[in-house]
Amino acid sequence: MAAGAWTFTNTTRTNLVNGIFDLDTDSFKCALVTSSSNISATSTTWAGVTGEVATAYGYTAGITVSPFALAGTTSVTVKFASNPTWVASGGSIVARWAVIYEVSGNVLCYCLLDNTPANVTVTTGNSLAIDGITNAIFTIA
Repeated sequence: MAAGAWTFTNTTRTNLVNGIFDLDTDSFKCALVTSSSNISATSTTWAGVTGEVATAYGYTAGITVSPFALAGTTSVTVKFASNPTWVASGGSIVARWAVIYEVSGNVLCYCLLDNTPANVTVTTGNSLAIDGITNAIFTIA
């Protein structure tokens, strides 16, 4: 399975330019949502996103992923400082999307966990890590 690219919401670029998102100082989290979620380009706030995976079987809601690691000058890459990871225990974690959101409420971006698209099922004893260190989450050029 290959994950899809991170997708900005319709308001992300404006929030970046207006300084609403301060990527190296604001607090951001990554969460998983199900196929029944309403996450889309029109999502603006985390409170408006439905379908988060239930807190059970090793899933913990919203793992901190900030401060982000920023690198470059004319082209700036944005990476996780550490990859959010969930380990299934006592049952399976089933998700369709990963969402990065600011703790104060705004959605930064989201991605399909399997670009087929299909649900990703993590069975007991296995882990799901969202890799934002090897490859940049996004680049601003």
